[in-house]
Amino acid sequence: MRSNRTDECLFCGLAGKDATIDSWIIYKGKHWYVVVNIYPYTSGHVMVVCSRHVERIADLTDEENIELMSMLARTERAVRAAYNPDGINIGANLGKSAGAGIEGHLHVHLVPRWQGDTNFETVIGEVRVISEDLVETYERLHESFE
Repeated sequence: MRSNRTDECLFCGLAGKDATIDSWIIYKGKHWYVVVNIYPYTSGHVMVVCSRHVERIADLTDEENIELMSMLARTERAVRAAYNPDGINIGANLGKSAGAGIEGHLHVHLVPRWQGDTNFETVIGEVRVISEDLVETYERLHESFE
């Protein structure tokens, strides 16, 4: 069951915090912040999260839309500088049926990818192997944002 109550929302709770390793927030803008995904698909997996509790892209203000594109570009540059990936998946899951793990609060994933980094075994076995500690991920990306 989806809740629109912001006091129950993980991302709303993070929005009020500073960019520190304790919050996993790497960078904060006016309307968006960048946070390490603590359940990453690959090393360097981050999310750009709206500071306001909003569910849909269509519900963003013009100012939020402009900053979103700027934040995605800045985050892409930081991920490329920190990890030198062959590619990056960028996407948002809008709603539970679309795969949203945190439903009701808009966020966009950036997932670094490398040639040959996945195969059928990880999908069938439902297993992920992350070769980097989250603290190292935070530190690498935090340096890339400075």
